[in-house]
Amino acid sequence: MSPATAEHATAPAPPTAPAPGRARGRSVRRAGWTPWLYLVPALAVLGALLVYPIYQLGLISFLEYTQAQVSGGEPTSFQGFGNYAELFSDSQFWSVLLATLVFAAACVLSTLAVGCALAVLLTRVRVLPRLALMLAALGAWATPAITGSTVWLFLFDPDFGPVNRLLGLGDHSWTYGRYSAFLLVLLEVVWCSFPFVMVTVYAGIRAIPGEVLEAAALDGASQWRIWRSVMVPMLRPILTVVTIQSVIWDFKVFTQIYVMTNGGGIAGQNLVLNVYAYQKAFASSQYSLGSAIGVVMLLILLAATLAYLRLLRRQGEEL
Repeated sequence: MSPATAEHATAPAPPTAPAPGRARGRSVRRAGWTPWLYLVPALAVLGALLVYPIYQLGLISFLEYTQAQVSGGEPTSFQGFGNYAELFSDSQFWSVLLATLVFAAACVLSTLAVGCALAVLLTRVRVLPRLALMLAALGAWATPAITGSTVWLFLFDPDFGPVNRLLGLGDHSWTYGRYSAFLLVLLEVVWCSFPFVMVTVYAGIRAIPGEVLEAAALDGASQWRIWRSVMVPMLRPILTVVTIQSVIWDFKVFTQIYVMTNGGGIAGQNLVLNVYAYQKAFASSQYSLGSAIGVVMLLILLAATLAYLRLLRRQGEEL
């Protein structure tokens, strides 16, 4: 054997390159974990702010937790589903639940209608009116709920409010009757909620290619038909977001009802679940019943959101 042949025979073999498919699989797995690593800080904050309070809410709802247990006079005892059984056997709970569902549905539909109508209007007016409408809407959105509720109470005050004078209603009290009080609160809720829908939907409309709208107009479609058949399908993901957000906001309305109806109206005629839970927990010191109401509200909101998303998935919508 020649020296060259011996050297060639004893030389180490070059390293074997990994198979392309295996390397690609590892890179895909690393890329799949990368977004979650960026989300870890946010998930940690959400876990501290949401998961633990929800856990405590659910735990207290299964305990006997009144003022006696808070002060240490009596030991805390496990009640199981006793608090829920007491809650579901109360006829007032069911009437408040029905009122909350009807009131929240009216608020959501009214907010979406006003917000979408004004979003379309923003695309039809000139720059200065558009800017004025945007600033007015954002001013309403930025107003604290307690401040807006107080202003609306003054506007509809039976003695000094300008609305009764303009309508010639004399000393009519809007907060005395059940339905008129709910209507007054609904108007205030829509007033402070529609800007979010308006701005979001307006941004979605601006993203729609102008050629699509021009083609629909050339085909003879009316403005209503363009909105229903062209804009709504293209804006469905955005409408899904604003609808779910409005459902969450309007279902758990508290400040407007509490301030404008003085804690729920005469004999509790304007109670909603959030105010009802507050009365049970803090006015009556039945913290376990108040927590049970909070858990019921959470489950209703989760069920409504999941049902709406499932309906959209069945219709083939990409979210």
